[in-house]
Amino acid sequence: MTADLIERALAGEEEAFARLVAPHRRELHVYCYRILGSTQDAEDALQETLVAAWQGLAGYEGRASLRTWLYRVATSRCLNILRSARRRPQSAGLGVDMATLPEPSGQGEVLWLEPYPDVLLDQLPDDTPGPEARYDSRESISLAFMRAVQLLPARQRAALILRDVLDFRAAEVAAMLDSSQESVTSALKRARATLDKRLGGDRDPPPPPGSDTERELVEAVTQAFVTADVDALVALLSDDVRFTMPPLPLEYEGRDLAARFLTATFGARGGRRLRIVPTRANRQPALGAYGLEPGDTVYRSKGVLVLDLTGEQVRGITRFENTVLPFFGLPRTLRD
Repeated sequence: MTADLIERALAGEEEAFARLVAPHRRELHVYCYRILGSTQDAEDALQETLVAAWQGLAGYEGRASLRTWLYRVATSRCLNILRSARRRPQSAGLGVDMATLPEPSGQGEVLWLEPYPDVLLDQLPDDTPGPEARYDSRESISLAFMRAVQLLPARQRAALILRDVLDFRAAEVAAMLDSSQESVTSALKRARATLDKRLGGDRDPPPPPGSDTERELVEAVTQAFVTADVDALVALLSDDVRFTMPPLPLEYEGRDLAARFLTATFGARGGRRLRIVPTRANRQPALGAYGLEPGDTVYRSKGVLVLDLTGEQVRGITRFENTVLPFFGLPRTLRD
C-alpha cells in the first residue's frame, strides 16, 4: 500500500501524498512543538515539512522507513526555524498596575512557550516510549520539561528528543542531523547533564490524571481563584512553587513571594467576578479563566492557567494569554 501511494504521489496525485503522510501528521506536529516550544510555530513547521516532503519525495530511496525520513525532513525544517529570527509574541499584560506587583525572583527565559492541548495529544496513534527512552510520554511533554529543553542548543535539543523521547536509534539520529554517531553521542551527553540539572531534585510524582486526588486538588485551586482566597490557595502550594507567565518576563518562586503576588493580583480584581472552565494541557490540568466586570453581562477571557502538580500540592502555575484559546477550542467570551 505504501509503495503504491508513493508511486501515485510521485506521479503528482496530491490525494495520494495526503494519505501517505496522514498517519504521521499528529506525531510530527508534537515533535515540532517539542523542538520549538510554540504551538503556532509547530504548525508552521509542520506545513513546511509537508511541502518539503512533497517536493523532495523523489529523493526518498526507501533505505529508511517513511516515518524516519519524514522526521529527518521535520528536523531540518525546525532547525532552520531556530536559526532564523522567529517572531516572539507581545504581551497584553496582566490587567493590573505593574507597579503594585512585588519584585520578581527572576526573569523568564522561555518567553515563546505555549501550551499544547491534551485533545491533540489524545490523537497520537501511539505515544508509548520505546524500551530505551529516558522520559515517559507524560514527562516529556510537561511544561517543566518543555521549559528546560528549550534552553538547550538546537542540535542538542533535537538529538535528545529524537533519542531519549522518541527512541530512535543513534544511527538514525545521526542521519537526521547529518552528523556522525560520535557527535550525536557527545551532544546527548551534554544535553542529558544539562537537563538532569534543570529537572533535578526529588519531588513526589503528580497524581494520576483523572484521579480523585487530582480532581480534589484542582477543585480546591479553582475555588480559591474564584473566591480570591489568597490563604486557601497558598496553603495548596509547595515551598518551591513557581509562577510564570510567558510572554511576560516575570517569575515568582517560593511560597512567600507567590503569596505577595497573589495578594496584589487578587486585590486588583475589585468587584470583578471570575468563572473557570476546566481543560487540560501538556498532560496537566488547566483552567480557562474568564472575568466579569461590574455592570457587564459578558465574561471575557483572562487567559489559561496550567497547573504543575506534585503529590497533593501545586508546584507551578503558568499563566498564558488568551491568544492560546483557539488551540483549546475555548471562546473569548461567555454569557453571564
